[in-house]
Amino acid sequence: MNNEARQPPWTIIARVLITALVPFVLLLTSLRLLLTDAFVHIEYRLPGFPEDTYGFTLEDRLYWAPIALDYLLNNEGIEFLGDLEFDDGSEVYNQRELQHMVDVKRLTQLVLGVWVVGLASVVILGVVMHRTGRREAFWASLRLGAKIMLWFLLVLSITLIVSFSFVFVGFHRIFFEGDTWLFRYSDTLIRLFPVRFWQVVFIFIIGLTAGLSGLTHLVASRQLKKDATSD
Repeated sequence: MNNEARQPPWTIIARVLITALVPFVLLLTSLRLLLTDAFVHIEYRLPGFPEDTYGFTLEDRLYWAPIALDYLLNNEGIEFLGDLEFDDGSEVYNQRELQHMVDVKRLTQLVLGVWVVGLASVVILGVVMHRTGRREAFWASLRLGAKIMLWFLLVLSITLIVSFSFVFVGFHRIFFEGDTWLFRYSDTLIRLFPVRFWQVVFIFIIGLTAGLSGLTHLVASRQLKKDATSD
């Protein structure tokens, strides 16, 4: 306890930063795992996934959805999607959908940038704290950050169970202007990504993040116990 009381200011700042960054890193790591073709293939094949009443087959969805995902992750302009056409020559996406995808790409790349910076910051701070004899402070901060994330996931899960639409609509109202994210059921984006798709996304994100948080908490706790017994 005396050693903790004599922590230099930079250590206290580092602990606060790690504790604050860890929840974001854990959550965004799960999100990045879902931004893959593999997850799209898994979700479309889940039992009970709704068929497209306007004619998309499973094969159609597995062809068009990865292209939309690729757009979010690459450096191409909106023409990457805007130039797409169906076999009959009609456009795959209308202007409203294209504008929404521009907004989604901007948000996605911002979030992934935050993820990379956050992860790198935690790693760098961890290395510095280990080399300066602040191992215990690092592991304690890591464990606290994971614990905060677990409590947040519990609250989020309860809220989703009570009202998924409240969370879903609230998310869009926060990150997108007006009603630019609302589409007709006949629009390609809804046919590829119906509400059920996003319900499963939330379930997977919560499950993956809970797993990562639990593992982080376990590893940090064991390391703290190991360090305590070795003193």
